[in-house]
Amino acid sequence: MSFSILKWVCPPPETFEELPPGKAKVEWFRCLPYVVVHLAGLLALLYPVSFACVLIAILSYAVRMFSITAFYHRYFSHRTFKTSRLVQFLGAFVACSAGQRGPLWWAAHHRRHHRHSDTEDDDHSPHTKSFLWSHTLWFMTDYAVPTFMKEVRDLAKFKELLFLNRFDWIPVVVLASSCYLLGETSWFGEWTGLTGMTTLIWGFLIPTIALYHATFAINSIAHLFGSRRFETGEGSRNNFLLALLTLGEGWHNNHHFYPASARQGFFKWEIDPTYYLLRLMALFGLVRDLRPVPSWVKDKAVR
Repeated sequence: MSFSILKWVCPPPETFEELPPGKAKVEWFRCLPYVVVHLAGLLALLYPVSFACVLIAILSYAVRMFSITAFYHRYFSHRTFKTSRLVQFLGAFVACSAGQRGPLWWAAHHRRHHRHSDTEDDDHSPHTKSFLWSHTLWFMTDYAVPTFMKEVRDLAKFKELLFLNRFDWIPVVVLASSCYLLGETSWFGEWTGLTGMTTLIWGFLIPTIALYHATFAINSIAHLFGSRRFETGEGSRNNFLLALLTLGEGWHNNHHFYPASARQGFFKWEIDPTYYLLRLMALFGLVRDLRPVPSWVKDKAVR
């Protein structure tokens, strides 16, 4: 048990070149933090909810969701824009604090998803697996622990990203600790009425749980429910509600048809907050060369 805990805190640089043989199985000990976060979220029932609680939860959720969608997904997975090495690292660090593992891990698994979408080799497809497996159990398996390094050789040249990928628990602990310590400061407590525990619950636990299931819903719900503008050869769908919850990721059928665009809401009414924020960052020189949606892509859409 002690050796397992040591591997948990200081993990070896685990990688896969190919999918391991045999059926993936849930590793309950390795996914214990994921389970604990969900159980700890029940602490919210023991404390009164205030406007400050809701506000800090929304802020924590929105900042990290943007980092996941803009950096983990559109930048690291698909390289749809360019940025500096510093902004690249900061985006990865904030996204990593959501507890969805490191940037190389996330990009590698997502690239495999696009290549094998809704086939037997897509380990989180609701069409070839159960809905529960597609939504969350796959994340808890031995298959989901290591990084497919051959998928992300373009990212592996950055030593700071390799470090963050290996020690992906550090940003999570930093955020959780910061929330608790912030709530313990006298000025913050007087201003908001929150304590260290309530700030931990509403600044970290509740939004982290929401981030897990909003992100995972793109794997499961967005491959079952919604509309289709494009024929893509798999089950991706556009889902307006998911687009709101994930800052634009719900335009999933659009994305599967043309994943190279920094914008996933291809048409004006398709709300894509992540793209709007990327445009704002571009005005300040933080990102550049956002790849647009070509006109030929829009011409192929079924309206």
